[in-house]
Amino acid sequence: MEIVVFGAGSLGSLVGGVLAREHDVTLVGRDDHADAVHEGGLVVEGELEARVRPAATTDGRDLEADLAVVTVKSFDTAAAARTLATGAVDAALSLQNGMGNEETLARHLESPVLAGTATYGAVLHEPGVVECTGIGEVVLGPPEGGPSSVADRVGKAFEAAGLETTVAPDMPRRLWEKLAVNAGINAVTALTRTENGAILEEPAAALARGATRETARVARACDVSLSDREALAAMESVAEATAANTSSMHQDVTRGRRTEVDAINGYVVDRATSRGLTATRNRMLATLIRAWERGNGLR
Repeated sequence: MEIVVFGAGSLGSLVGGVLAREHDVTLVGRDDHADAVHEGGLVVEGELEARVRPAATTDGRDLEADLAVVTVKSFDTAAAARTLATGAVDAALSLQNGMGNEETLARHLESPVLAGTATYGAVLHEPGVVECTGIGEVVLGPPEGGPSSVADRVGKAFEAAGLETTVAPDMPRRLWEKLAVNAGINAVTALTRTENGAILEEPAAALARGATRETARVARACDVSLSDREALAAMESVAEATAANTSSMHQDVTRGRRTEVDAINGYVVDRATSRGLTATRNRMLATLIRAWERGNGLR
């Protein structure tokens, strides 16, 4: 299979590197990383190991592929979709944080768009070198749920390359559960500059649990079956398993970069408002992160 990975940062490079063991892969990434991969190949270290030579470029225009795996930040999804639309891809798969990415891709692409989640740990240590810090799973399927021959084909391609992959007919619920986890962990740890485990203890626990419960309530208003208990169990399980880690939003704030709060807490607020609900804790967290971004010239 010919595969384009659009957004070759940590996760994109790991997924692309593993896929390149079996498939023809093109990485679209930043200058220094693309140059290093073009010149010397990509090294995958850690719990997965590989030395592969995918193609690499900084220009994603006019590319042709059987599949585009999109791993850019949520606020860059529209630009990525417009760029991919200059070429020809038979299908696209979002492996991104937050919600709404699939709809954005579908507005610009004529090909089927799949939703996905990835729990592999990845760190891009230097240009051309990515470490797998934890074996996880890729889950993918139609964003509206149900069966899909396209999803089946992509799942088989991922499995053939050595990625643990599940093709799921219940992606709406899985996406909302992931959103509930991120809504509870990311902004709280970013604002307090703490590791993920901090949200398991007071005073952060009450705020994190409240944001997670609000997300589950909004999910149910959107006809997705996700109980408060299930959402809280998922959030606390992730926090325990990654207690010593820093969330992606915490990393963004530490490095002075724009966050994905609009697609996480902000998304919860938007969907709550459209259905006549309140999401007080998510609104507060989104407001504080957006205020930090504006104050730092990022918004």
